[in-house]
Amino acid sequence: MALRVVGNRSLKTLPGAHTRPTAARVRSAVFNIWQGDWEGCHWLDLCAGTGAMGAEALGRGAARVVGVEQWGKACQVIQDNWRRVAQAHQSFEVIRGTLPQALDGLAGQDFDYIYLDPPYGSDCYDPTLGAIVRYRLLKPGGSLAVEHDPRRILPDWDSLERARTKVYGQTALTFYTGI
Repeated sequence: MALRVVGNRSLKTLPGAHTRPTAARVRSAVFNIWQGDWEGCHWLDLCAGTGAMGAEALGRGAARVVGVEQWGKACQVIQDNWRRVAQAHQSFEVIRGTLPQALDGLAGQDFDYIYLDPPYGSDCYDPTLGAIVRYRLLKPGGSLAVEHDPRRILPDWDSLERARTKVYGQTALTFYTGI
């Protein structure tokens, strides 16, 4: 599969359905909706897969990108992909682990943007969102996007304001703002 990000840069992918890269249409929608000031931002990519979302953030000027992925082979692909895209002034880190446990090590850090894309049938949505809130990983005014099955209803959280939900075929994106 050919996977490309901003600047028409190609990324590596793994065979099979383990990493489920975010569709180009959905990836484009996220960045168009956020229309953020990417320069110097901190980005957290949860269930990073191929690292396409983090690579897109790096390609748009993010200062720091952190990805969490549980599959070891995918972690190496993410490292390689981000190395291809990152400039000398940018940093990135890939953490191998499962959610929400892997977030323990990020306590005390905060991010401007967080993208969460677990397998749609996963039971990690609520615990992971709870950990994001508990560890205050999203900066006030920061943005969180959760990719999910359109039939899944995501909960409300005290320090997250639900901004909107958009549906793209079999994919829904729910956006929250940190308060």
